[in-house]
Amino acid sequence: MGALVAPDLDELRAFTARLRCVEAGGDAGLGIEWLDAIEALKSVGCAVQAVIADGVATSIRADRRARGLPRVEWDRGIASQIALARRESPNRGDRHLGFARALVHEMPHTLALLRSGRLNEWRATLLVRETACLSAADRAIVDRRLCSDPAILDAVGDRGLIAKALAVELDAAAVVARHRKAVSERRVTTRPAPDSMAYLSVLMPVEQAVCLQATLGRDADSLIATGDSGGRTRNQLMVDLVFERGTGQTAAGGVPVAVNLVLSDETLLAGGHEAAQLQGFGPVPAGIARQLVADAVDSDTATSLRRVYSCPRSGALTAMESQSRTFPKSLRKLIDLRDRTCRTPWCDAPIRHHDHIRSRRQHGATTARNGSGLCEACNYAKEAPGWTARPVHNPGRTHLIDLGTPTGHHYRSTAPPLPTSAHLWAS
Repeated sequence: MGALVAPDLDELRAFTARLRCVEAGGDAGLGIEWLDAIEALKSVGCAVQAVIADGVATSIRADRRARGLPRVEWDRGIASQIALARRESPNRGDRHLGFARALVHEMPHTLALLRSGRLNEWRATLLVRETACLSAADRAIVDRRLCSDPAILDAVGDRGLIAKALAVELDAAAVVARHRKAVSERRVTTRPAPDSMAYLSVLMPVEQAVCLQATLGRDADSLIATGDSGGRTRNQLMVDLVFERGTGQTAAGGVPVAVNLVLSDETLLAGGHEAAQLQGFGPVPAGIARQLVADAVDSDTATSLRRVYSCPRSGALTAMESQSRTFPKSLRKLIDLRDRTCRTPWCDAPIRHHDHIRSRRQHGATTARNGSGLCEACNYAKEAPGWTARPVHNPGRTHLIDLGTPTGHHYRSTAPPLPTSAHLWAS
């Protein structure tokens, strides 16, 4: 693969550089043609990335098999390398690799349409996703029926495409098994929203979701009808009901759950404007942070204040107060506060493991400098052969890690700065 791709890399980089110089002009018709051509180019690029990703995985697997490594090691860390090259999270890297394998080995007609620019990446992803439960043979039949003739999917919307894919499902038992697997993966997640809000998402079976929605709506309507709404709208009432029933606050006082809010002295005590950091969420405006602290103090919830020391110039975490009324002194807590999320570049998954950067086998010390917070997937990935990691001496600045992959590529991970002279407020 290297001999075929390498001679064209310089041409590809030069072409990319020329594209960067494109600017909007006054000719709308020409602009539409440019949009059409670039969309086709994106599709072709996606197809080529899929072929290369599958080639990378095949090459690495063959090398590990030839070296006599156990089968469990053959795939370890490959998706993470693809993710780093594409500047995405390891989870997305795993999806990209699965997508590539499906196209190259089981859906050649879909790959051909993508290469031609007649099918974009998202629509190809829908076809791969909706046929994931089928055997390779049945998947090939769906691929041939839908994508062997480009006219079949011309002008068909995303919903229509999914409907066509489902209409030719060939294995009812596989569909049932897929549903069971989906039920087993039910979960609750959060992600930031604008204006210091957040989305709470619940993935659950459809009958449970419909029942929950109907129950919340019924109870909100009842509160409005009886005059107990307190001026809140139906949507506001439904959200408040979810929170009250989820935390039990209608039946008991404040429940002592740790919610870490990191903010500076000035923000906390002197009306400063420096944003605080809410662990698991991200930046919070100073005024809202002060209100969160005030609400915690006014409630019956157990709260504590712990001193965290950061460099006034760089915001690097330098130490943490050893005494706390609620939490014991903990190196893990210091790493959590410093790193916030997984330290692998482009991965913002929650920290699950506290890892030695330079391993204990290499006489790595159990210190903050040699420690990092990682998600479970990234910690296991870096245990594959060929991965390296080392803390980089970075005096006066935030914590820095150099991560090396088996292909010899290196990536830097810098810890985010803390508010200067920070406090940790836990409620």
